[in-house]
Amino acid sequence: MKLKRIISGMTGAVIAASVAGMLPVSAIERLDGMGEMKIDPNPVISRDVPAYSKEGNKTASKGNDENYSSFWEGKSEDYLAYDLSAVPADQRKIVDAVWYTTNTYDNLGEWVTKVNEPTSYVIEVNDAEGGQYPENDWKEAVTVEDNVLSSRQHLIDFEGYNWIRFRLVTADGKEDVNCKINFDIHDASNGLNDSWLFIGDSITAGGMGNSLTASSYATFISGFDNRYFPIQENAGIGGLTSKDGKKNIDRWLETYPGKYVSLAYGTNDAWGGLGENNYYNNTVYMVNAVIEAGKIPVLPTIPYSTNNDVLKNLDKYNAKIQQIYEEYPQVDKGPDFFSIIKEDTSILGGDGVHPNSKGYEKMRRVWAETMFETVYGGKILVLGDINDDGKVDTKDAMLAIAYAKKAQAPKDKAQFMRADVNSDGELATKDAMLIIAAAKKKITFQ
Repeated sequence: MKLKRIISGMTGAVIAASVAGMLPVSAIERLDGMGEMKIDPNPVISRDVPAYSKEGNKTASKGNDENYSSFWEGKSEDYLAYDLSAVPADQRKIVDAVWYTTNTYDNLGEWVTKVNEPTSYVIEVNDAEGGQYPENDWKEAVTVEDNVLSSRQHLIDFEGYNWIRFRLVTADGKEDVNCKINFDIHDASNGLNDSWLFIGDSITAGGMGNSLTASSYATFISGFDNRYFPIQENAGIGGLTSKDGKKNIDRWLETYPGKYVSLAYGTNDAWGGLGENNYYNNTVYMVNAVIEAGKIPVLPTIPYSTNNDVLKNLDKYNAKIQQIYEEYPQVDKGPDFFSIIKEDTSILGGDGVHPNSKGYEKMRRVWAETMFETVYGGKILVLGDINDDGKVDTKDAMLAIAYAKKAQAPKDKAQFMRADVNSDGELATKDAMLIIAAAKKKITFQ
């Protein structure tokens, strides 16, 4: 794995930090004039603000900390309330209130897990001054009944208010059942631009959860540019095919106010021999549904598999994806997981279909890298790849030597940063030696 430096319109950040486990690297550079980002951020404004709960006060702070593997817990008529009064008013005129669980996204498929999930709830706001939890004068902003999804987003006009709370009515359809959620509030005053719904099968389900805090899609994007922390819902459901997606897409879109919708089916279609033309027709239906809903469809290729029952017709299915790319310019290209996994099958698990833990982490990282460049408008530079041809080789080593000897200078700041592999702000012999070692495959930047 190569060490990569991420460059956006304003900020660059290193996402990994060692050379062969020996050279720690850490830097945040300011790179004015490198281009403008395409997406206005929707940052989390509720992170670690004062949190209150009636019965579950011991877990209230777990609802808005950075750990998505811990949760606020409460039963019927309990609440999770946040004091947002310290957040600048212009950063909370419109908010996106989103809650998450780690359950199966919907009541579909053979392996549904639904436990401690809110079924009916109310989101309320209050204009009381901050500092002391207000017992009265809460105003209803959202009411949901008979919910079947594992996460939901709600756009709320918050201008003039200081407090927001999630009040539970029932969990798992009952009044005496414990509910466990994370609850984030994002600034959406300039529009809901950085919100993602990852629809797919078990590969998506296993890889795109935000409970994988250290390496979730959102934390990778935030590491590239800390102005961003995407809202991400994991709508992957094990065993589903594109036919299931077609059947349910309209219902899912009705409750999703966000902008980007990934459609990652195909593995089970190929595995079950459902036919590439059926896959194409189902996917086109979903693409059109997303477009008609005013959102942007994102389509990755179907992942490579060493299971021959999946692999034998996979080229035909992926050819249909290429056809959709040509026919629908509104579709953003997702990662090419076919090529990525084919190049390194060690990231697959024992069945040759699902990634292993290393593979799932790479999936999330590649999702973030791909979208950061194609959607956000950022730029990813590989350390050591001075000439920016996608690899670290002898050509880069020769340039590094020339820089170290002052015989040649980088043409721009981006080239300087690719050559400064130890991030000390100088181009010297030690950089050249490291790049020579990388070109000879003796070390890798990771």
